[in-house]
Amino acid sequence: MQPLKMQGLCLVRMGRLGRVLVMIARLQGEIWEALPGRIVVGAGGVGYLVNVPLSTYDQLNPLEGDSIDLRIYQHVRENSLTLYGFAKDEEKDVFLLLIDRVSGIGPATALAVLGGLPVEGFKQAVVNGDAVGISGVKGIGKKTAERIILELKDKVGVVRTWEPGSDRSSDARDAEMGLMALGFKQAEARKAVDRVLKENPEAGSADIIRMGLRG
Repeated sequence: MQPLKMQGLCLVRMGRLGRVLVMIARLQGEIWEALPGRIVVGAGGVGYLVNVPLSTYDQLNPLEGDSIDLRIYQHVRENSLTLYGFAKDEEKDVFLLLIDRVSGIGPATALAVLGGLPVEGFKQAVVNGDAVGISGVKGIGKKTAERIILELKDKVGVVRTWEPGSDRSSDARDAEMGLMALGFKQAEARKAVDRVLKENPEAGSADIIRMGLRG
């Protein structure tokens, strides 16, 4: 049985009644069960139920007994704890932007968006103001699609990062996206990325984000 491996930023905090809550950022293990929309990952003798977008499910084509490595978002509520898993960082970043920066969007809706549109297709729909394209996702109405576009374009400012034809490196774009998912506005994220790259031109996206958070 494979041990539970938690990579990336893992925080430990005390919950009510003195219980310790470990925030899982990444989960590696064996696939015990796999159905569209959810995967049970076995690690350390424990089966972790992870909700995944259909995009992740299709990319991984998970089969029982295979090894798996997922980026995890852990959604904690007073009476429940739910895991959401993603094959790639960019999927998780879009998910976090939706639930943290767009009013009225929860994990289930964000998962539906990722399952209904590829990441690049969603980005271009936002850049082009294509509410019809986004509202084509099951469960997303026109008003919700318009709100997603308005808040990501105007309040977060994703267009400069997502628009095609940029001469910025993929690491720089990924780092900008990661910082925006963590609460930066686009201009703030770009300024932080440029500062890091000026001092460390060979830094990869993960290092850029880490150093950008230090200010």
